[in-house]
Amino acid sequence: MTNLHADLASSFAPLETPRRALAIGAHPDDIEFGTGGTLARWAAAGCRVVMAIMTDGSKGSWEADEDPATLVERREREQRAAAAELGAAEVVFLGHVDGELEYSMSLRAEVATLIRTHRPDILLSHDPWARYELHPDHRATGWAAVDGAVAARDHLFYPEQGLDHHRPDSLLLWRAAEPDHWEDISDTFDTKLAALLCHESQHRTTMGNAGSGETEREAFERKVREYARSQGAPAGLKAAEAFKRIRL
Repeated sequence: MTNLHADLASSFAPLETPRRALAIGAHPDDIEFGTGGTLARWAAAGCRVVMAIMTDGSKGSWEADEDPATLVERREREQRAAAAELGAAEVVFLGHVDGELEYSMSLRAEVATLIRTHRPDILLSHDPWARYELHPDHRATGWAAVDGAVAARDHLFYPEQGLDHHRPDSLLLWRAAEPDHWEDISDTFDTKLAALLCHESQHRTTMGNAGSGETEREAFERKVREYARSQGAPAGLKAAEAFKRIRL
């Protein structure tokens, strides 16, 4: 029987380095966790990488006396530093309130505007179909990325934007429920780790107190390295980021 969907088969081969890539994350540090190694490799090869952050990160602290406004400023600085580590050309802050992001037609339009403005060959974001994804901001961001990509590619959506429609070649979704594409990060794992460690405000909340000492930092590195190893195992890679790839 002829396979009518052969072009959708799993791919162990890396993509050619895109000219432009746009990654959309719910919070500062989400992109680094999901696709930092891939973006670093592409940026080093000449890709123009843009990182878009949906929320302001204002609830990302366990400190009882944390001032949300101060935290927002700190997390923006950290995100810019992490982007510099990865070699990203630009960071866009959408500024929605952390923990309160809701999927809506206006959010879809914002993503369509991002895509039409930055015109990526590859779009990357959270997988909204991921099983048991707990954080509502991750789910809302993923749906906005998927639906915004559909809207951006067709000229009859949002003509009031005054922007030419744009169709990325592929959408890559990280932490995917059913990954079918792998990118080797063996050579850029250290860069990914350095970018993650730029998010010092998150060392306690998501990084095992990585900033408190060498023992803790090494434990966090082992955890991230083991996850990269497990992600790459199905493709025979020592360290990888796994995605669901959707052709657009």
